Amino acid sequence: MLIVISAPSGAGKTTIIKELLREVPELKFSVSATTRKIREGEKHGKDYYFLTEGEFDEKIRAGEFAEWESVHTNCYGTLKSEIEKYLNSKHHLVFDVDVKGALSLKKLYPEAVMIYIDVPTKQLLERLKKRNTESVEEIKKRYERIELEIKEKEHFDYVVDKSDKPHGLKIAVNDLKKIINKYN
Repeated sequence: MLIVISAPSGAGKTTIIKELLREVPELKFSVSATTRKIREGEKHGKDYYFLTEGEFDEKIRAGEFAEWESVHTNCYGTLKSEIEKYLNSKHHLVFDVDVKGALSLKKLYPEAVMIYIDVPTKQLLERLKKRNTESVEEIKKRYERIELEIKEKEHFDYVVDKSDKPHGLKIAVNDLKKIINKYN
C-alpha cells in the first residue's frame, strides 16, 4: 500500500511520520529528492536525496520522477525507483510530500491512500517561525502557499487533526495507525 501523507509547511508532518515509522517498523519511508540545503541532523539517502540543481534537472529530463515541483526556490520530487522497489513487497510505503505532490501521486497511483494533516493556520505560522530554518521572506512565501494547500484537503481520503493540544503528536500518530490498520 502507498500511504501519502501531506500537509502545509510547518504542520509537523515529518515529525509525525518519524514517530509513525518508529512505532510501526514494517512501514518503509519513501525518500524524496531535493535541491534544498541539508539541515542539521539530516542524512543523504535517509531524510532526502540531496541533489544539485543540475542533477535534479537531469533526472527530470530522464523522466525519473513520479512527481516533482519547485517549491519556495527549491525543487522536491519522488523518484519512480523509490516507489518501484516497494510496489511488489509486503511493506507499506509512506510518503512525506507537499499537497500538490500528493495529488500528482494519486493520479499515477489511484490506489494510494491520501492522508492530510490538518493544523490551524495560526499554529502553522508560529511553527515556521520557531523552526528558525527559513528567512522571513521564505516564511512569507510558505505562508502564502498554505492557504492554497488547505483548500485541497477535500481531495484526500482522510484528514487527521494535529493541533497543539496536549498529546497532539501521540493522537495524530494513533489516528494514522488506525487508518493504516484498515488496510491490513
